[in-house]
Amino acid sequence: MRFLALGDSYTIGEGVDESERWPVRLAALLRERGAAIGDPRIIARTGWTTDELSAAIDEADPRGPYALVTLLIGVNNQYRGRSTEEYRAEFAELLRRAIGFAGGEASRVVVLSIPDWGVTPFADGRDRAQIAAEIDAYNAINRDEARRAGARWVDVTGQSRDAGADVAFLVSDGLHPSGRAYAEWARLTLPEAVEALGPASAGAAPRPPG
Repeated sequence: MRFLALGDSYTIGEGVDESERWPVRLAALLRERGAAIGDPRIIARTGWTTDELSAAIDEADPRGPYALVTLLIGVNNQYRGRSTEEYRAEFAELLRRAIGFAGGEASRVVVLSIPDWGVTPFADGRDRAQIAAEIDAYNAINRDEARRAGARWVDVTGQSRDAGADVAFLVSDGLHPSGRAYAEWARLTLPEAVEALGPASAGAAPRPPG
């Protein structure tokens, strides 16, 4: 089965090895359950906003159907001070495209919430409460659009806030998540991914160790 992951720095895994990216970890967890799924095709880059991701998808021209599609985008819209109205329109269009890549099956699309970078050392001297409020507003939009479309939604924002400034959950730039954080994101996403894949993964016996 094929897996497409769309996003920005959080999906490409800025500062971590390829094996530590959360979509790669998620695919590994699915295989441990017996699902025959390959490593994800990732269309993501640090700094991308919704419109930049859309343009990159145009250039990459992925061809579905994919058994699983994930979408995590918006932090750079928030960071650049773009409006929630613009985010809603552009996110909804990206979600529509993601569903198309999933063969028109919205239940095979999993949206992840935007983590809160305001809790990290990178945000020192900034208005952390304002960042949190804006992240919450963006996440209310992506959650609402996901549910409206019939896609799945996973909250990783809580994990990011619980980890806070813990260096174990951050890479050296004091901003981006570490492999340990991404392992948690993969764990949180796993139940929805299992449901998205249906009988192809659910009920499969985990492989024995060794």
